[in-house]
Amino acid sequence: MASGEGLTSNEYMQHHLQNLVYGKLPVGYERADGHIVEQAQWTFAHSPKEAVDMGFWAYNVDTLGWSIFLGLIFSFVFYRVAKNASTDVPSGFTNFIEMCVEFVNSNVKEIFHAKNEVIAPLSLTIFCWVVLMNTMDLVPVDVLPLAAQWITGDPHLYFKVVPTTDPNITFGMSIGVFILIIYYSIKIKGIGGFLGELTLHPFSSNNLFVKIMFMPFNFLLEGVSLVAKPISLALRLFGNLYAGELIFLLIAMLGYWQLPLHFVWAVFHILIVLLQAFVFMMLTIVYLSMAHEHH
Repeated sequence: MASGEGLTSNEYMQHHLQNLVYGKLPVGYERADGHIVEQAQWTFAHSPKEAVDMGFWAYNVDTLGWSIFLGLIFSFVFYRVAKNASTDVPSGFTNFIEMCVEFVNSNVKEIFHAKNEVIAPLSLTIFCWVVLMNTMDLVPVDVLPLAAQWITGDPHLYFKVVPTTDPNITFGMSIGVFILIIYYSIKIKGIGGFLGELTLHPFSSNNLFVKIMFMPFNFLLEGVSLVAKPISLALRLFGNLYAGELIFLLIAMLGYWQLPLHFVWAVFHILIVLLQAFVFMMLTIVYLSMAHEHH
């Protein structure tokens, strides 16, 4: 599919970058096909403008569907392997799963020195789940959208298949990590210790008056540093995968010439798929390790 039947190159790009959005349209809203909404209704957006006008309480159905589906695959596979595990020497797929577990566990042991039984399972879940979501970028860009259009009978259906190219997913995960950072910082250090980290560093003094004077500046610097953690965590993953998807779409518009270029970029993109999952996992471990440290 070079540029999509009846679509210009720009329209083809915009169509593939638009999520399948489900939300509520107000009374009197004029839809993309000219139809006027007679009463407020929940429906699927037929254009990017409709998706925006649905406001905050709109849902990217394709993103949610694929992320949940891939999460269930991860859970099912690891559950089956754990259930069938034995004391014998592992082989085949079981050996591969144990290698993944050992890989994550070794990184946790090297970085995280406190005692917390949540960190290793959390890190394993993040790594495997992000790898699965990133791997969807290696599927030819038109295969699943065309299949969805054929199943629904809607030739203009929006359908994105890479959850990590949606900032809602990457920010959702990073905000979850951020909540854990705040929770463990307060749990380990107490509210006073946590506030002390935000207000008494990096500038301090033995003079009480000077120390109080430094507090607003310290709070500004440390607050920005704290808030930057989830933002950078989310945007790094989103930016790299979104850029990769754009390149796949550009290659897809070359028609039959796309095949060799698609293969070359896909081979290189495997490194991005794994590296970004690894970086997200490692930063999560580092941030949670810092939250457990007594200054």
